[in-house]
Amino acid sequence: MGRKYFGTDGIRGRTNQGNMTASMAMKVGQAAGTYFLRGDHKHRVVIGKDTRLSGYMMESAMVAGFTSVGMDVVLLGPMPTPAVALLARSMRADLGVMISASHNPFEDNGIKLFGPDGFKLSDEDEMAVEVMLDQEQLLVPSKDIGRARRIDDARGRYIHAVKNSLANETRLDGLKIVVDCANGAAYDVTPPALWELGAEVIAMGVEPNGLNINDGVGSTDTKALQERVVAEGADIGIALDGDADRLIVVDEKGRTVDGDQIMALIGRDWNRAGRLTGGGVVATVMSNLGLERFLEGEGLTLVRTAVGDRYVLEAMRSGGYNVGGEQSGHMILLDHATTGDGTVAALQVLSALIQSGKRASEVLHLFDPVPQLLKNVRFSGNPLENPAVKDVIAQAEGQLAGKGRIVIRKSGTEPVIRVMAEGDDEGEVQQVVDAICDAVVGA
Repeated sequence: MGRKYFGTDGIRGRTNQGNMTASMAMKVGQAAGTYFLRGDHKHRVVIGKDTRLSGYMMESAMVAGFTSVGMDVVLLGPMPTPAVALLARSMRADLGVMISASHNPFEDNGIKLFGPDGFKLSDEDEMAVEVMLDQEQLLVPSKDIGRARRIDDARGRYIHAVKNSLANETRLDGLKIVVDCANGAAYDVTPPALWELGAEVIAMGVEPNGLNINDGVGSTDTKALQERVVAEGADIGIALDGDADRLIVVDEKGRTVDGDQIMALIGRDWNRAGRLTGGGVVATVMSNLGLERFLEGEGLTLVRTAVGDRYVLEAMRSGGYNVGGEQSGHMILLDHATTGDGTVAALQVLSALIQSGKRASEVLHLFDPVPQLLKNVRFSGNPLENPAVKDVIAQAEGQLAGKGRIVIRKSGTEPVIRVMAEGDDEGEVQQVVDAICDAVVGA
């Protein structure tokens, strides 16, 4: 059964258009609230959001939806996605909601749902809620309407949990860190957490105005951070995205370090410390072949999944792994969080830096990535079923057999086909990707 509303990471789209309207947000509140009304206790949902202007509208609509079916609401205000997951579990809520479109521009927004265990909803639960979105929900009698309240200590609770993810004796004294919060949800939690651990913190992307989230800042646009790290003579730079579940690092020379290198570092160090479970790391088909080869050299495996942190998480839980993520910077460390947490992952990187006594450029570049090229091609119809396109793809796969990989997939959020190839010969990789893209365009 196909999905009508939910994508790989909740419901997402341009606000006041399509599925991302106030009326839809209210329906999600009513449907999810009804679905999670289980038992005779007073039910509770926690709602967080990032800093988008539309967050006010979506939050108010969801409060109306949840309370109308009898669920109490606890409002967290601007909070990272992992904070919502954490507080849903620690506050014994029946449901957690994050209103965010992650790394997308301010015009977009989204709704992510978490269960009482702090994990994103299963496919089965999402499908059940999706079916209910097209149905009228039973509204409770007037006396049973839910209440809504804001809590003031959500920020402190999350900062405390983040700091506790480090070993008690680990401090960041002596480190000069530039942290870019993307004018997003972490603007008032990550810089103080790092400062309280002893670091000298230079914060940027911490002046949200509702319109500037992810705009020239954050993990998807690191140029300003790279320049700032070099200009300040900092030891390292930390870049988060709008909802702070992604992490990209910049070394003291201004070079970026992606999720693959971060997974290599944490996987290796946790394995050597006897902390790694599952005998390897979980990543997606987009992770570089260089990561796979590095892990093999450490006696570890790389388990690949479809693109999307929900698929990484599913494989981690089913296979007993505690380290996983995506090249784009989603880092899932199940010892400390139930979803991607950029701040927690950053602390693991900073801990490795402290323990090594070396510069970031010496610690964070553990392997040379195999030449990799990704291109997006807009499409209509179904070009991947075109015989001519299939032939070109088959020829490309034969050309790279044994010395590279090809990954072709439709985006889950926009009408583009992503064509990725990697191999030891950069020119050959370029030729293969261009040939496939040309075939798709001509189909």
